[in-house]
Amino acid sequence: MSASLLLVGCGKMGGAMLAGWKTAGAAGAIVVVEPFGTPKGLPTDVMVVKDTNEIPDDFAPDAIILAVKPQMMDQALPFYARYAGSALFVSIAAGKPIAYFEKHLGSGAAVVRAMPNTPAAVGRGISAAVPNANASDAQKALARTLLSAVGEVAWVADEKLLDAVTALSGSGPAYVFLLVETMAKAGVAAGLPPDLAMQLARATVMGSGELLRQSHESAEQLRRNVTSPKGTTEAALDVLMIEGPGGMQDLLTRAIAAGTARSRELAG
Repeated sequence: MSASLLLVGCGKMGGAMLAGWKTAGAAGAIVVVEPFGTPKGLPTDVMVVKDTNEIPDDFAPDAIILAVKPQMMDQALPFYARYAGSALFVSIAAGKPIAYFEKHLGSGAAVVRAMPNTPAAVGRGISAAVPNANASDAQKALARTLLSAVGEVAWVADEKLLDAVTALSGSGPAYVFLLVETMAKAGVAAGLPPDLAMQLARATVMGSGELLRQSHESAEQLRRNVTSPKGTTEAALDVLMIEGPGGMQDLLTRAIAAGTARSRELAG
């Protein structure tokens, strides 16, 4: 499938997606609307314009990918309503529900709302997506192709679930990076030199993630595989896995609940 695409916004996520489309051969003609100029490393066959007035009149995109910040969406959308009868709109903006796009683009607009995450930059992202009733099977297939170019895709039946998706996988990379930070600091507290502690923490998290990706065993079983009875891992897990306040499960449950609530607030 090779579609004509209009990418609105080419920041980190938009740029990562574009790179994935080019690598996967998922796109034909691409026009990028980026008011801050041509991003570094952009393929030479991609047309970049600073303003919507510069989009060629005869350009008919199959899909318009909205990758601008949520607070910029109000001023960006009105121009693109002209494409609502023919193009699929794919939004990756947090907190903007499908009803918002139908209001600004027209009730007949075909929309897929998606929440990718930053590992898309290395082709290891995951996107959860939900279509509106106007999206055809062909358009949903196109959305899957575009999103799968940068990682896995999961469809959800209820748009309300995207608030929890945002808190879990959308914000999740930050939790993993924080884990590396805190592991390294804990290593320093245990006597390790800072550089060595960070090297060990980074490599451990990266290697564990790759093992999880390649293994057919569950995360729980992989944890058990590392945990010898009465050993050092069990001693450490006795601290992390305490039930109730202060345990790792309690902390993450509360963190993701807070992120979910904030996503709902942003949706208005």
